Formats: sequence, C-alpha cells, structure tokens
Amino acid sequence: MNQVQHTVHGLAVPTIIGIHRREREARQDTKVTIEMATKDLGCLKNAPKKLLNAPRGRAIIRQMYEAIYHSQYMTLEALASYVAKFVLTMVVAEDTTPVQVKVSASKSQVLPNSASTEVVIHRTAADYAVHADDASVSTSLEGGKVGDVVDNALRLGRKHTVVLALGSNMGDRFRNIEYALRLLEQPEEVLEGINHADSPSGFLDVVNTSFLYETQPMYVTDQPIFLNGACVVETNLSPLTLLRLVKEVESIVGRVPSIRNGPRAVDVDIVFYGDLSYDTRPSSMRDNLDNLEGQLVIPHPRLSEREFVIRPMNDVIPDYAHPSLKKTVRTMLQEYKRPLNEQPMHKVVPFPKLPLSSQDTIADFPSISPVPHTAAFWSFSTEPPMKFKTRLMATLNTTPDSFSDGSKHNTLEAGMEYVRESVAAGSSIVDIGGYSTRPGALFVSAGEEVERVVPFVKAIRSDESHSTPTAVKAVKDVLISIDTFRPEVARPALEAGANCINDVYAFSGEKSYGELNEEEKERSEKIMEEMKTIAREYSTPVVLMHSRDDAGQNKDYTKYRAAGPQESVVEAIRVELGEKVDRVVKGKGGVRRWLVIADPGVGFSKSLEGNLETLRNISKVTADVRVGGRGQNPLRGYPQLVGSSRKSFLGAILSKGPDGRETAPVERTWATAAAVAGAVQQGALIVRVHDVKEMHDVVKVSDALWRS
Repeated sequence: MNQVQHTVHGLAVPTIIGIHRREREARQDTKVTIEMATKDLGCLKNAPKKLLNAPRGRAIIRQMYEAIYHSQYMTLEALASYVAKFVLTMVVAEDTTPVQVKVSASKSQVLPNSASTEVVIHRTAADYAVHADDASVSTSLEGGKVGDVVDNALRLGRKHTVVLALGSNMGDRFRNIEYALRLLEQPEEVLEGINHADSPSGFLDVVNTSFLYETQPMYVTDQPIFLNGACVVETNLSPLTLLRLVKEVESIVGRVPSIRNGPRAVDVDIVFYGDLSYDTRPSSMRDNLDNLEGQLVIPHPRLSEREFVIRPMNDVIPDYAHPSLKKTVRTMLQEYKRPLNEQPMHKVVPFPKLPLSSQDTIADFPSISPVPHTAAFWSFSTEPPMKFKTRLMATLNTTPDSFSDGSKHNTLEAGMEYVRESVAAGSSIVDIGGYSTRPGALFVSAGEEVERVVPFVKAIRSDESHSTPTAVKAVKDVLISIDTFRPEVARPALEAGANCINDVYAFSGEKSYGELNEEEKERSEKIMEEMKTIAREYSTPVVLMHSRDDAGQNKDYTKYRAAGPQESVVEAIRVELGEKVDRVVKGKGGVRRWLVIADPGVGFSKSLEGNLETLRNISKVTADVRVGGRGQNPLRGYPQLVGSSRKSFLGAILSKGPDGRETAPVERTWATAAAVAGAVQQGALIVRVHDVKEMHDVVKVSDALWRS
C-alpha cells in the first residue's frame, strides 16, 4: 500500500527540561524533529489534506509548539514520548492509520553529569493504546488553543483517572456533596441537551473517596465553615466535557454565582487529569492566576497553597507525583506550612436522617436514589491535637442469650426503658442487636432477627413517653446503629429509621477467614456487594470490625511476629481488616471513606494477651505507618470504635492471682472503666458500653485529661 511521508524538521522550542535545580530555573532551547508515515490518504473516502500541509499543517505545528513550550519534563526521553503520543493521537482523531512515528529531541545546554543531549525514539499507536476505532470526533485546530487540541486528542472514549476536589459551606453540606457525587456518575442524564461533543456512551465512576474535613474559609473569611474532600473518578469524558459536567452539577445542587472564593452549596474542581498539564488560557495570559474564571487549568494552579485540597488528596493518592512540580502529594502536605492564625483541619463523620422522607427524592433525576438529609455529624482527629468528644454507644441486646444481659432487654418495655436511661445519661448512639455473637450462640434466622430489632427502631423513632418535650425529642432523635452482618436485616432496619450499620464481620459474612471453598467465596463476595449497595444507597456510616469468624477461634498471630513481640496482633488487624476496608471503600460502588469506622475487635479471635496488646496500641491500628511487605497502612486515618464492655478477657484478668475472683459480666463495670479510659487515651472516637451512666463519668474525666 502507498504511504505518505510527513516531516517536521528542527522545531525549536524553549522549555523547562532536566532533573537538576539549575536546569529547572530557566527555559532551555530544545529541538524536536518528527518523521511519520501514514497510509495513502488518497485511498480514503473524503480524504483530508495531507496532515502537515499548509495551512492546516501550520496550525498543528503551532499547537505542538504550545504543548512542548508548557511541558516541564525531567528527561528528553519523556518529552520525546509525549510528542510521539501527541502526534499519534492527532492522527487517530483524523481517522488516519499511522504506521510509525520517529521523534528526535535535543537540548543545547547540558550540565556536567546530566542526561544525554539527544534521544531518538520510534513509536506506533499500539505503544499508547490509541486506536482509530475509539475516535468519536474529528480534531478542529483552527482557533489556535492548545486546550482544544489536547481536549480533542483525549476525546477518544478511553478511560482516564481524574482527581476532583469537593467543597461545600451552604445548606446541608454533607447532602450537597453526596448529591453532587451521584450526579457526576450520571453524565449522560445531567448533560442531556448540553453535551454534543462526546460519544453517547460517556461514563464516570467514583472509585475512591477521601475523608471529609471541616476547614476555616480561605481568602474570603467572613463566611460559614467549609466541608472539604476529594474523590478519584474514572471517566472517558474529555477535560472540557468534564468541566461542563462539573459546572452543571454545581448548578443543579444549588451553587449560586457569587464573589470569587465565596459561599457555595457545592464546589467541584478538577485537580488532576492523569498526568496531563493543560491550560485553556492564551499563552500571553498565563503569568498570573487572576484570570481563571471560565478557564480550565490542570493541575489545579493553587493546589500547593491549599491544605484543604492537599490533605484530602493525601488520603487517596499520597504517592502520586505532581506532573509539573515532580513532588508527591505526601511531600506537598509535609512541606505545607499552616499559618499561625489558621485552625487545624478536623475530620467529620455524618449520619443520615432516616427513615427517608419525600424531601429526599430527586424528582428531576429518577435514576438517582433519594439522598437523605443529615441528622448529625461528629468531629474527630487522628493526630494531635485531639480536641474532640468521645462518643458513648449504648448497647441494647434484644436477644435472650446475650453473653452479658440476655433476656434483660428483649421486651419492648424493658428495652425502651434502657434507651431512655442511656440517652438521659449521655449516650450519643444506641446499638441494637438481635443475634448474639458469643461462641456457641443459637442460630437465628434473618426473619427472626428482623422481628427482634425493627420494632425497637420504630419504637425509638415514635417514643412519646417522657414528661418533657426536650426529653421526648432527645430519645426520638438519638442515633441508632443496627448490629448485624446480614443485608436482609440491615435494609429494613435503615428503612425503619436506623442511621448506621455495625458489622462484626466487616461486610464479609460469618465465614470469610482461612481457606474457603468456591461456594463460601461466592457467598462472602455476595454479602460484601449487597452490604455496600445498602450503605451507599442510604449514605450510612459503617462500623467494620476485625474478626476471624467464630469469636472464640483462630487466635494464632505468629504469622505476623515479624512486626515485633508486642505488635503482631496490631499488625494482623491492619492487614486483615485493612484488606476488607479497602474492598469496601475502593472501586466502583464503594462506600465513602468518610463513612467508615474501624473496630479492632477487642474480645474477638484474640487471646488475653492479644486483647491487652490491642488495647495498649489502639492508636497504632490506624497510624500512618508502613505495613510489612504491603506498603502503606490501609487503615491509616480512620476513626475507631472500641468495644471492651463486660467482656470475658476482663473476667480472666480479675480471676488471676491469689486475690482473684470469678465475676459475672454484670460485675465487670469497674474493669470496663479501666479499658474505656485506655481507649480514650489512645484516641478512640466511640466506646461501646452497657453501663452508660457510669461510663459517661469515665469518659468525661478521660476527655478532660487527654482531649482538652
């Protein structure tokens, strides 16, 4: 077949290139030569003019010059590869099949011991996974904007990884952000009638989220406190189409144009789009950041000066290197210097107001499930200063065979009396369980479990028995957690008004540890997906606990002894629970990171010494440390719930020695107090207890000691 030869010889462009500091302080003269052969364009129907012929060729070369000028690569090899990909992508967009492109790149100024002065590479479309079949639009170069060229080059239906910054400081901030994320995942529906450039199969999936942070407003300080976060998405939308989607989502959620950096219901910014460096402003207007309105600059130009952007990104992409700065997100956060008058950021966990009401329905977008409003939120920190309130979770067991209080609260009247007393004593949340997890407990069907717990949820939400309106409201509005590992129990409990799921098996089912057969694996995976779907649908926090199936079994942690004699159990928690938490949070359909609470599983599959090791090292469970052989701790930064109340290991301690005594669970209140105080000192956000009045005093003094 005939071929057409195209050549750009000696394109001279001043650009930043090199790894040494001096090389990156000023532009160096760089020359690029491109040689490419394509099939005979004359054999194509409606063949365009030769790709590099004037005047169209001059437009392409002008855009290539702009792209190279604004690049800041460390090596000539990287620059040459970028140019090759640029050219190949342009040709694919022209519906032309390239044979091969040869790129040579050289620079005139070379420091001693620096890289080579010239490189030559050969590339084909296959090297970049660029296929003509993916092209959905032809490139329009007239207009002279590098942004147009890059946007069209990326508008090919391929998947890109993008990082978005999220913010809100008006109205129900948590609902605004959740609503925005759900809208972003429906680009075709949101852009209907607006989007004409991309293929009709445009998609966007949220695959990872950060924690949410409350932050003081920046630049314009006379406005409400912000809620900030970040998310990682995968999409085939081009940068400019993604920008249109983002702006439309902001409009739908309720952003009202106001002063720059002013209040908004939701703010979504494109921070990174793969490794792309992108600027829609004319080159003559890029010397300042006062003209960004209506433009798109990637990476976000103010990233390094905004902790409220860097910190959330550090939750999801700490080791990602900024394309221009060549610094990882972790490094940028470490180098950030917080002004003396700026308050530290703190994390928050929101709880949805359930059951759903008609106000939660999204009438204009029927494919989006109702987004609940916010009932309450809790602030916390996992690093000093830890100035936050420890929350008390009251334990309501509706089972006749609970290890600590079986048959005591399993009638509606007795259970409601316990709830009223607990709320009056300072409980922030009530955990309702209908299936005992003690070793040897009798099997309970899902239907029976529902019959045990749902009536209590409904009774709390409709309680009118107190003498004062304030007391009535306190009980009716108390947060409710449903203690279950079954999707078929979690859903009706949330529908009745529960606000949280507390799962001792971390969404994996009662059989997920050790060697599993195919049927057991499938069941565990099915439970995981169903529980994730329910949690996402209702925006509920989830408590995910470390366990190894039966609470009384699998207590051998020698596999992790390399972590040290006093940290093998803690290492196991980080690895085993961390793997499950990653499965819950990451990937399409994942639960938002800001809704996950880790429970180290005190009293579950641990020996006496293992439980003590866990309690001594609660803070290390979620510390920012490296996990042996597995990289970063997957549990870093998560809030923790610690449940040690009345457990058998406390009884084992009390029975030791010549002065030891045997105790029933109800006799372990003082022993529980010691464990609770230790949990507070170690940074726990929530302590799960039976004796709320007594533990309230313990927590209040402990908070005064370690949280003020």
